Amino acid sequence: MTMVTEFLLLGFQGGQILRIFMFCLLLVVYCETVCGNLLIITLVSTTRNLHTPMYFFISQLSVSDILLITDIVPNLLYILLNNGASMCIILHLSTLNFSCQIFDHSSSFLMSYDRYVAICNPLHYSSIMTSGHCVKFICLCWAVSFALVLIYVVTTSTLRFCKPNILDHFFCDYIPLLENSCSDTLIVKIEVGFVSIPVVIMPIIIIIASYTNIIVTILRIPSSSGRQKTFSTCSSHLIVVSIYYWTLFSVYVVPTKGLSSNTNKVLSLLYTMFTPVINPFIYSLRNKDIMKALKLFFLRGNKMIDFD
Repeated sequence: MTMVTEFLLLGFQGGQILRIFMFCLLLVVYCETVCGNLLIITLVSTTRNLHTPMYFFISQLSVSDILLITDIVPNLLYILLNNGASMCIILHLSTLNFSCQIFDHSSSFLMSYDRYVAICNPLHYSSIMTSGHCVKFICLCWAVSFALVLIYVVTTSTLRFCKPNILDHFFCDYIPLLENSCSDTLIVKIEVGFVSIPVVIMPIIIIIASYTNIIVTILRIPSSSGRQKTFSTCSSHLIVVSIYYWTLFSVYVVPTKGLSSNTNKVLSLLYTMFTPVINPFIYSLRNKDIMKALKLFFLRGNKMIDFD
């Protein structure tokens, strides 16, 4: 058998007009995502009122979104322009490694834990969610994510690929990659199952447990205005988490038999691009503190322009 040393990514096949339309649309979405998340990071880092654990975790989520979409979209744009693109296996694996590192769930469950402590245990919030603890939490999550993904990448790099070197996808997803291997992929699949426990299942359990306790605590508040005000502090995160996990599960959990390859690629496009682009809008439009910081940011900018 002829061993494969590179793959051909097909991306989204279609006529030139359709590909040009998708190129322009994705380019606009990419620019909006990067600018929106950079704005969130800038506001959190420069506004004193936003120097809290919750907004620190939001800024970390924005960093992750920028890295994720930057790892996916430029290559997809190149594929659309050329109606496909070849990539060596080593670069595939390094791209997969980088994607998985940034596709972590640290911000999601840490933000839910932050809201749990703030609402359910407010007297000890300042002693639990210190700046030092928050930095350690984030560093630990990134380190664990890197270590788990590194194990998978090393194992995948030992596989042989001798089937047709065509991946009907727009990035190196592990499912089509394993389907193109002529080696026994059982070990890799078992590893993916074990990795999904700390990376996916545990965060989901923590999020569900946190919000269950939060909802119970909110229902005990006697006044309706107090309940509404308390719930509003975590509603933005709850919306983002719901959208994110819905799109993720639609790709990797819901059976895909009978679905066309284009449908699967569109679903993958949703969780890699849709959630990063809407996160800044949700956190800005539904958050009074960020809206105030945004107004002050533009007022300072206008004063500097007038001065010049």
